[in-house]
Amino acid sequence: MSPLDRLQKLASHFTSANPVPGDSHEYHHRHNFHTLSPTAFLWRAACIEPNATAIYHKTASNAILRRSYLDTAHRARGLAYYLLAHSYKRVGILCTNTPAFLESIYGIAAAGAVSVGVNYRLKTDDIAYIFDHADVDLIIVDKEFEGLLDKFTSGIGKEKGVQIIVDSDTDGEEGHFDQCVREGWDVDESWGGKGWAGLDTQAKDEEDIIALAYTSGTTARPKGVEYTHRGCYLAAMGNVVESGLNYNHGRAKYLWTLPMFHATGWTFPWAVTAVRGTHYCLRKIDYPEIWRLLKTEGITHFNAAPTVNTLLCASKEAEKLPQPVRVTVAASPPSAWLFEQMTNLNLHPVHVYGLTETYGPITKGYHMPEWNDLPLKDKYAKMARQGHGFISGLPVRIIKTGDDVKEGELIDVARDGKEIGEIVFEGNICAKGYYKDAEATQKLWAGGVSHSGDLAVWHEDGAIQILDRAKDIIISGGENISSVALESMLATHPAVLEVGVVAVHDDQWGERPKAYITTKDGESVTGDEIIDWAKHKSDISKFMVPREVEVVPELPKTSTGKLKKNVLRDWAKGKKDAA
Repeated sequence: MSPLDRLQKLASHFTSANPVPGDSHEYHHRHNFHTLSPTAFLWRAACIEPNATAIYHKTASNAILRRSYLDTAHRARGLAYYLLAHSYKRVGILCTNTPAFLESIYGIAAAGAVSVGVNYRLKTDDIAYIFDHADVDLIIVDKEFEGLLDKFTSGIGKEKGVQIIVDSDTDGEEGHFDQCVREGWDVDESWGGKGWAGLDTQAKDEEDIIALAYTSGTTARPKGVEYTHRGCYLAAMGNVVESGLNYNHGRAKYLWTLPMFHATGWTFPWAVTAVRGTHYCLRKIDYPEIWRLLKTEGITHFNAAPTVNTLLCASKEAEKLPQPVRVTVAASPPSAWLFEQMTNLNLHPVHVYGLTETYGPITKGYHMPEWNDLPLKDKYAKMARQGHGFISGLPVRIIKTGDDVKEGELIDVARDGKEIGEIVFEGNICAKGYYKDAEATQKLWAGGVSHSGDLAVWHEDGAIQILDRAKDIIISGGENISSVALESMLATHPAVLEVGVVAVHDDQWGERPKAYITTKDGESVTGDEIIDWAKHKSDISKFMVPREVEVVPELPKTSTGKLKKNVLRDWAKGKKDAA
């Protein structure tokens, strides 16, 4: 008996030895508890349905790959033992939406390590900064993006001895990634063949970090948002419910249009696996290919920003599908007009809202049966609101802002749909903080709530509705103009495809809106024609009508489809070379 056991036995003599029968308060135990981690979802799926299709993928060599849950779990297991054998603790991932990325998410966590997925569209300086800041000791990189690591591997990566694994994303060829998986299988066998039982499928501490998700860093250096095992588990379960991943009679078929590197794919790598759905991996956004999969594979779900859905609806391949598809829409606030277009194609929007700091979605616009009796315009307008907090979180709040509010003071705005405040969060699916940045973490959690920086109103029914980021509200002659609302209204013009609105200086009013638009294929319109339409034929209030509307070939966007308002502001200042 160990010294600790002897002490515990001795201490037991000083506690009640005669519990009252049936009184659970007298029996102290934790048999009804286990730590939460989504890592076990993969092996659980393989145990229940080993032959179910986990992955469908068109590889870099254009071969169709189908992989079962058993095969996927075995590959993740091999990677985990490889990482354990080499004592890797922080593993970067620089890949597009490939099977290797999905397998790595599970393999890294099963080895007790932390994954760091990075946006391959970032500048090489930012990529190098993130991998250095995250203290990675290994990077898994898709062959297509290997060159993006040159600056890192020739500099700080070389100094730190960071190793590289290259995935060639081919079917039937033994690439470097596959060799490491195979080596891991040999390690497992040499260590006694424990398989998944020898891995960390249940977190030792559910508040331990499972992943670092880096913000885009458009105005400052990217920040590493700390994701915990518990948070990812509960966010994944929330997505299962709120996106209806297990609502249909057949298997969920989830199309990966959302980047896996973005907030770890909003935890959908775990959510889809939890219901034993099929992951349709997609190397890039290819609208004809998306429509092919929608029509031939019976896709049931996908997630996409409004801009992706806008271009999908405008694609020449678009046609009404025979089966409904649940589309989780987030990133920039969508317009009611877009939701009407999607619904006409049998693409049924589920509107959610969230941040990297909330594991992705944290609110949902719940559809009410009585909305079906409303005029279509009003129905879709309600559907486009950001709604209520997820089932696995706490209700969101909107608090007052301004000079008269003390720092850390939390005062709710009126639920009148008019008073503007900041959206804040609490509860299970708020990230722990920022890695190695105590000052930013303290600012994020000022007053004990997680701050979004987004401005919104609170409706009488409890639903929230975003108006803008604090920096994007246009204050013109004392009137607050929401760039989001103006974008939505201008997008209803029949020739307009996409809209971006920013503030420009005005000597008389302080600020005024300027709009940038793109047009649909085959359509032609001038800025003056849009302004005339806005003044005389639209529902846009006169003080909101922009004096300048510029038609451009393409709007600048982030990797997740959000408008780059900082670039539009540069354009408005005459810096047309801004990207």
